[in-house]
Order: sequence, then structure tokens, then C-alpha cells
Amino acid sequence: MNLDAPVISDEQVEILLSDLLEQYGYDFTGYSRASLKRRITRLYSLDKALSFAEFRYKVNNDSAYFKRFVEQITVNVTEMFRDPQFFKTLRDEILPKLGTYPLIRIWIAGCSTGEEAYSISIILKELNLLHKSLIYATDLNPAVLEKAGLSMFAMSQMKQYSENYILSGGIKDFSSYYTANYSLAKFDSELKSKIIFSTHNLVSDHSFNEFQLILCRNVLIYFDRELQHQVLDLFDESLEDLGYLALGTKETVDFSGISKKYKRLQGNKIWRKTT
Repeated sequence: MNLDAPVISDEQVEILLSDLLEQYGYDFTGYSRASLKRRITRLYSLDKALSFAEFRYKVNNDSAYFKRFVEQITVNVTEMFRDPQFFKTLRDEILPKLGTYPLIRIWIAGCSTGEEAYSISIILKELNLLHKSLIYATDLNPAVLEKAGLSMFAMSQMKQYSENYILSGGIKDFSSYYTANYSLAKFDSELKSKIIFSTHNLVSDHSFNEFQLILCRNVLIYFDRELQHQVLDLFDESLEDLGYLALGTKETVDFSGISKKYKRLQGNKIWRKTT
């Protein structure tokens, strides 16, 4: 083990979290400490801060560095049509049912750089439902939303995304949805036309609409149990009766206060609100 590697103590993690809450109103106190500490230590080491005091000063007083800090400690791992079987269920079972509504309202909570939002937009277009849909894609982190709004992803990812798309039941040539622009793939503006990207903090912000489908995949695993239940209550408030809630592979509504109102779809991490 490298004895010179900088270490952030548990106490220092708490100091930073307290600063974020007081200074910026960002409440990370319900996040898993192990995950946060690992990410903060990595950034501290990466940026070779001379001391914890200097590091803390930069986070509190340098807005560009604060942006980098939030970017590094929030989790932004995503890809288009990730877990193709999940998207196949959306395509075959859920979105056609929602197609009977005059307006389909979908919330993607913790949307990161937007791959999931564009994936759903593509499916809605293929089902001829995009014209009467609204996708609210929210994230705590303004930097990732800025990136999502550009509709551009690395060309090097397109082979993987195309394979995911086909496995999820895609019916077209995936490359028909974007134009190659050097090392970037620029997706059609029509796909973005029904997506609203905006900041929303699951910890402190309230419900802002009623939805028929809410997706929050692989975000809750980074929260402690109490915060998970708080966020599930928020989703319950935001979901219409008979609406659908989709979570990540290691997440569940079981053991929460809302579990009695939800029925899990066979073999999927999707629950339907029964009342």
C-alpha cells in the first residue's frame, strides 16, 4: 500500500458534507458513506491538494471546482438501452398500455448524461407515441445535464449501443438516428424535442408533476435505507394510480412504506401501482 497516498478521514467527509449543505443546499448526508469517501479520496488524490484545508477552501469558494467536485462524487455510469431486456419490456408491454392516454408523462430521475432519455425517446418514436409524450429527465448535477442537452455521444460507443438497441427489440438501422461528426454521434433533434432536462434533487426537492412512468435505475443503491424510503415516498406521490415504477437490478420497493400499494411485474424490476 502506498503510505504517501492522501487519505480523507471520516470526520473530514462529514465536514465537507456539512459545507455542501450550508453553502450550496446540496444534501448528501443520506448517501452511502463508503461510496462517498472513496470518491472524495480519489478526487483529493487526483488533484493533489496540498492539504485538506486547501481542498475544502476550493470546494467552498471556487465555483468551477465545486462543479467538478459534484461531478466526481455523483455517479454517472450509463449507456443507451442498458439492460436491453428491460427496454424490451417497456416496448412490448408498458408503453403500448400508456399509449391509450392522451398525454404520456415520464420521469427519469438521476438521468445523468441522458442516454436513457434518448433510448426511451427512440422507442416512443418507433411506437408512434413520441408526439404525445413528455420525458422529464432530471439530475442533481447541472454539468451532466448540460452534456445531455447536446444530444452527442462518443462514436466509439455506437457499436455497443446498436447491439443493445437490437436486443431491446429495435426495428430500424440504429445509425439512422444520428449523424457522425468526427468522434461524436449527433442524435436527431426530433428525439430531444420531447425531453425536458432540468435539475432536481431527490433528497430535498418535492414532487413536481403526476407521471404514468417513473424510472430511477441504480441511484437508490448509493443512499442509506432511510433516504431510500424517503425517495420512494416521493415517487409514490408523483405516480398516478396504475402507473409504473422502474428501479435498478439491486433495488426494490419491498420493506418500504409503499410496498403494499405495488405489484411487481413478472421477472422485472418494474412495479405497478395498484391504488
